[in-house]
Amino acid sequence: MTKKIGRREFFKRTAKIGVSAVIGGSVLSQFSCSKAVKCDIAVVSGGDYRNNTIKAVELLGGIEKFVHKGDKVAILPNTQSRHPGTYTNPDVVRAVIRMCRKAGAAEVNCLSWLTPKHWSDSGLDKAVIDEGANLKLIDRDDESLYTTVPVPRGKALKEAQIMSEFFNNDFFINMPITKDHAGNKFTGTMKNLMGLNYRVNNRTFHKEGWRTEQSAIEHLDQCIADLNTVIKPTLCVVDATEFITTNGPFGPGKLIKPQKVVAGVDRVAVDAYCSTLWGLEPGDIIMINKAYEHGLGEIDLQNVAIQEVKI
Repeated sequence: MTKKIGRREFFKRTAKIGVSAVIGGSVLSQFSCSKAVKCDIAVVSGGDYRNNTIKAVELLGGIEKFVHKGDKVAILPNTQSRHPGTYTNPDVVRAVIRMCRKAGAAEVNCLSWLTPKHWSDSGLDKAVIDEGANLKLIDRDDESLYTTVPVPRGKALKEAQIMSEFFNNDFFINMPITKDHAGNKFTGTMKNLMGLNYRVNNRTFHKEGWRTEQSAIEHLDQCIADLNTVIKPTLCVVDATEFITTNGPFGPGKLIKPQKVVAGVDRVAVDAYCSTLWGLEPGDIIMINKAYEHGLGEIDLQNVAIQEVKI
């Protein structure tokens, strides 16, 4: 059985990592750039994906703005499949780990309940280990390794089951790849958080007909938005270098190569921007709308300062 904690203990344990159960207000405060950094979202394009990642974080104020000496940092790449354009590029992951270590992080912990084969097939295991981070693979079938947390603002999801190891960190960097999804059409920062949640609990997100029935798709998207009310990444770094636009999330599918890395704090705005990279409208993605309704961020990109750089 999962360990279950009450609301008061939940507040106490999650004050630093970025998990919140605040009722009646926005969980994610509006991202405010310093005067030296006039952007909410940094987008860097070019063929060197490692340098793109470093530059994108620099445009937001540098990794030191988010990670401090002695911190334990959790990172969450996506390594769901071995097909091109379905997993976070290893060079993007290498760059983030390297920046965290340079900032003096005591530990960088890559968390996942996916199997060692998922990590070796994508080459991400080598990237994590080579850069001096820890690859912590949590047994996806052992419920005792997950902590049940309340979702007080949830409209469809009332409880989540987050891997307990997550709470042993100080800060959280979310590292998805943007790509197609069979149900809600779009994977990005918000959907990636299902990678921290016990997979049996994740199954409740998927009602019968979740690929085709509008009500089931809306339920999936509402659950994702609800989950995001209790987990708040410190920083999101999205791989939009090359990704599938069909047959997601596992592929193989039609591959496009914008060669972009997108970084920001506002998950709604970041996902809204990423959706436009392959011709989608943010308002057409139910999940983005429902997260906006929760007050998690900005959906209208005209209200977001976006700085794009090519290197």
